[in-house]
Amino acid sequence: MSAPLDILQQYWGHQAFRPLQAEIIQSVMDGHDTLALLPTGGGKSVCFQVPGMLLDGVCLVITPLIALMKDQVQALRKKEIPAQAIYSGMTITEVERILENARRGYYKFLYVSPERLQSKRFQDYCDGLPVSLIAVDEAHCISQWGYDFRPAYLLIAEIRNFFPKVPVLALTASATLRVQDDIVERLRLHNARRFTKSFARANLSYAVRFEDGRMAQLQQVLQKVPGTAIIYCRNRKRTQEIASLLQAQGISARFYHAGLPAQERHQRQDDWIKGDTRVIVCTNAFGMGIDKPDVRLVIHYDMPDSLEAYYQEAGRAGRDEQKAYALLLCQEAELENMQARVALQFPTEEEIRHVYQCIVNYLHVAIGSAEGRYYDFDINDFTRTFKLNITVVYAAVRILEQEGVLQLSESILLPSRVGFVTNKEALYAFEEAHPQMSPLIKALLRTYEGIFDVPVRIYERQLDRILLQEEDEIMANLRFLDRSGILQYEPRRDKPQLCFLQERVGVKQLRVNMQVIAELRKAYEERLAAMLAYVRNESTCRTKQLVAYFGEQLEADCDVCDICLRRKAKPLNKDGFTQLQDRITTLLKATPADVSGLLAQMPGVEEPRFFEVLQFLIAEGHVLRDRDGMLRCRE
Repeated sequence: MSAPLDILQQYWGHQAFRPLQAEIIQSVMDGHDTLALLPTGGGKSVCFQVPGMLLDGVCLVITPLIALMKDQVQALRKKEIPAQAIYSGMTITEVERILENARRGYYKFLYVSPERLQSKRFQDYCDGLPVSLIAVDEAHCISQWGYDFRPAYLLIAEIRNFFPKVPVLALTASATLRVQDDIVERLRLHNARRFTKSFARANLSYAVRFEDGRMAQLQQVLQKVPGTAIIYCRNRKRTQEIASLLQAQGISARFYHAGLPAQERHQRQDDWIKGDTRVIVCTNAFGMGIDKPDVRLVIHYDMPDSLEAYYQEAGRAGRDEQKAYALLLCQEAELENMQARVALQFPTEEEIRHVYQCIVNYLHVAIGSAEGRYYDFDINDFTRTFKLNITVVYAAVRILEQEGVLQLSESILLPSRVGFVTNKEALYAFEEAHPQMSPLIKALLRTYEGIFDVPVRIYERQLDRILLQEEDEIMANLRFLDRSGILQYEPRRDKPQLCFLQERVGVKQLRVNMQVIAELRKAYEERLAAMLAYVRNESTCRTKQLVAYFGEQLEADCDVCDICLRRKAKPLNKDGFTQLQDRITTLLKATPADVSGLLAQMPGVEEPRFFEVLQFLIAEGHVLRDRDGMLRCRE
């Protein structure tokens, strides 16, 4: 039998394991349930892929990230390791073929979403499926006390009933001690062995800046720090605005959010990964499962509402272990606004029921119907139509997801569906009258098993390869067949989809557990308080503060965060402060400038000292800053 290191060297080309990888792999090989906390870029996938190669059978990998599924399957196949993934958009025939092949031992790795585990079709194939290891990625999603709770994760443990002797490896990049305990309990990890790599990142310099002119700060930092960058924003509109402003400054930038068409999102992501785009300006929809080790800079234009989210996103910088920077820009008014928004994010029972009633009215869903059905759902149009607060709507939908009532997917791709609605005699007569349609009809019947009896998912691109026609032409012909009453054609959809997970009930019969919501609100307020303490901190090493939140204590300061650098900088005496103050005011009296332009005119001045004096001048009203970030002296 090969040793783990032999497998690592043979297939991955690495000569040695990273810290804790070997210990985690050995725990799995010994048959122990295992919880592994490895920060972003710590090599989590190796921890299940190496033992998956050594153990007989198939490793079942559970992850919510379709992009990660596809990327890892492709990477494994390049190494000539048989792997497959089941994700939304596949036909029933494709799913059953993959599961049958997995049952026969054709794959070493099978990737599935947590939702897939609950389908009867999947569970029917579990009998006889030779599973050797169950790997649960993003395991923190199972905890209601974490920042990224996903209800589908709560049912993962039930799959263990089919494989009672198979070890489970739970993996995550960030989890507090409370969330770790929750993972162990909810996944039913027996006598779990826990491995936690230090949350400290020696190569990553954290900094926080309170600035009104955040755009000027962006430009200054991007000019100073070369290389690839990510800028995180809270809303979609801002991603587009910032990307446009950066482009106007000659900086290669594109925006990214879940509302873009799937193909465009993938293209923008690929352009950034390849280096054709330097800066990606995005919402938190970007980054999960993306392997790009050479990101030099992550900037948060808006503050996240938890240290877990911040640590995850900032940790996408410097995964190659080279020097990198994580900068958080904020304003005091923003912090006060986040505290005020807590009530909106945890609406009352009456508000939740009202949003539910508006949803079913908007979609015209009758009582007793809609279970398992997807509806196009434009949340912005919905909120405008019913004059609702969008934050309350998102919060109510999140709560209804947790209650198992419905689910909103903002980046789902639903393939086209076709079902014949005529009999064979009428179809034959139609082909006689419209011979130009005959090749498409025959291709549908031959390619998609059962299509004459029940509607099935079809793929226009597959048909264009068969018929050697353009996709637009095939879609036009399908619409013609639909209008002619031959078949029913539902074109593919990549708009946000709302799915009812159960039959639509009357608003009075709607289940809402307000006690759980109250507990979740308390946990959220605690996370937000920790985030606010981080940005307002002016004395403690930021790395020390971050890792302490996750239950780790560091003896030494990091020496690279803004607080450590400020502490190491030579203090300004009274004369030095006055001299620097005079230089700044003299330059601004001559010509107004933004922060970066002003600093560029002062070679040799230490940046921490510059900002110390400038912030004093702004606070005292001697220097004014306009909405565009331009500085000038008060007359």
